[in-house]
Amino acid sequence: MAHYALLDLDNVVTNVIVGKDEGTDSINWETHYGLIAGQNCRRTSYNTWKGKHSNGGIPFRKNFAGVGFTYDYKRDAFIPPKPFPSWQLNEETCHWEPPVPMPDDKRFPWSWDEPTLTWIVNPERGMFYVIGYYP
Repeated sequence: MAHYALLDLDNVVTNVIVGKDEGTDSINWETHYGLIAGQNCRRTSYNTWKGKHSNGGIPFRKNFAGVGFTYDYKRDAFIPPKPFPSWQLNEETCHWEPPVPMPDDKRFPWSWDEPTLTWIVNPERGMFYVIGYYP
């Protein structure tokens, strides 16, 4: 079972479908599914994220595609939407990184604050306190 990303004219993923594995016959499944959908189509790997294969295999196109991701032909990679203007693309992982790393303290639900370019505790996301634990 393989996964395929359908792309609009701006190379933005509009849908991800399950299809046949390439190499099982002489059909080019990217072309086949693209013609059916009337869009460009690129295969994507469910096991690839941030340039690594979860099962130790060879990573494929940097990231498993999702709706809203962009396919970059030059990098042959799927890139998620940029979350904030200040974040920069990591060329190795093809993921966006903040200008300041997120704090390591896992007891708090951190959120990025773009106006101040800092991480803040976000109580709306819930707290992860362990009862009786005080650092």
